[in-house]
Amino acid sequence: MLHDWLNQPGYVSLFFMSFLASTLLPLGSEWLLVMMLAGGYDPLSTVAVATVGNYLGAVATYLVGIWGGNWLIEKVLRVSPPQQQRAQDYYNRFGVYSLLFSWLPVVGDPLCLVGGMLKINFGLFSLLVAAGKLARYVVAAVITLTAVG
Repeated sequence: MLHDWLNQPGYVSLFFMSFLASTLLPLGSEWLLVMMLAGGYDPLSTVAVATVGNYLGAVATYLVGIWGGNWLIEKVLRVSPPQQQRAQDYYNRFGVYSLLFSWLPVVGDPLCLVGGMLKINFGLFSLLVAAGKLARYVVAAVITLTAVG
């Protein structure tokens, strides 16, 4: 059964698209999730793969924040000072719980980056980021399955 699941290229594509979408690259993965669900893929597996890929992409961004320092963030990743400031402002306003919004476009990835720069506890980071990303994919799946219905 696992062999059959791994042979479905949609899941592998969804994992990598979700991973990359959770880095500082300007990509989205919801469209692929919607297409797969509309095409009959298992909802639980599809949401799980998207969530895991997206979470691991956020972890990669967090690690860049920890080890990269400001030079790497500004020179290599080219995160603009306004993007950095927006992420810092969210942290200042909402604290670590702003990581629940790491799924949001534009500010979500910098939130994970700042989380690493501020060395937020990894367990708390993981819990908040995974919960936010899971909720996003569940909502997208429910909307899709209701519309396809």
